[in-house]
Amino acid sequence: MQKKLSVVAATVVLLGLSACSLLPEKADETKGWSATKLYSEAMEELEGAHYERAIQLFERLESSYPFGTYAQQAQMNIAYANYKAQDQAQALAAVERFVKLHPNHTHVDYMYYLRGLISFNDQIGFLNFIYEQDPTERDPKATREAFTAFKALVEKFPDSQYTPDAIDRMKYLINAMASYEVHVARYYYRRGAYLASVNRAMGVLSDYRDSPSIEEALFIMIRGYDKMGNKQLHDDALRVFKQNYPNSKFLEEGVKKERQWWKFWS
Repeated sequence: MQKKLSVVAATVVLLGLSACSLLPEKADETKGWSATKLYSEAMEELEGAHYERAIQLFERLESSYPFGTYAQQAQMNIAYANYKAQDQAQALAAVERFVKLHPNHTHVDYMYYLRGLISFNDQIGFLNFIYEQDPTERDPKATREAFTAFKALVEKFPDSQYTPDAIDRMKYLINAMASYEVHVARYYYRRGAYLASVNRAMGVLSDYRDSPSIEEALFIMIRGYDKMGNKQLHDDALRVFKQNYPNSKFLEEGVKKERQWWKFWS
């Protein structure tokens, strides 16, 4: 019985293979297309937000016509299409490949800019989580990567048309990173880790001097020194705070000793 079942199974497999071999191969509609037609069709798909299809056509263009401007433009558009499709890993890989292959390309500055945008969009909503989630639950890696990418553009191509926007985004990212550090400092304070809280707040003062988060960071230091019983440092920090923020809402709340001053941001 077992032998008969084996024979039947083998027969079914063979018939299946035979049937597959009889099926016609799927025709390649792009076969014989010129570089111009491939590029035109790919751009149409890209503009229509059909990113997967656009990427396929750009890749076919690059493989069929590997030399010349069309291939280089296809490589750039592959990076952009992956960015629009929110495939960060593929987009960054395409950017790095282009920069490596064409470091002196006329539009390589755009690829530096796109590298920043890819990471920047990955951290959009970074500040929104303040109201919903413990700040220590999110790693601002994408924020730092975006800042580094935009900084590279600004330093390497100061006259690029993309540099002014990159500078504006860097300012936003600095504030985002400072805000994150303040929230971590507040997190430590709430849990009684006053030294860690003060050190984190102090880092904001040294690393993000132009950020609005400086005000709260300094106030955290005042409260932290108070909790640790370090009167001299507390008084010094308080003096500096009053000089720079005489009308701060934190001062008013600070009089009410144990109220949860961090809930200003709730």
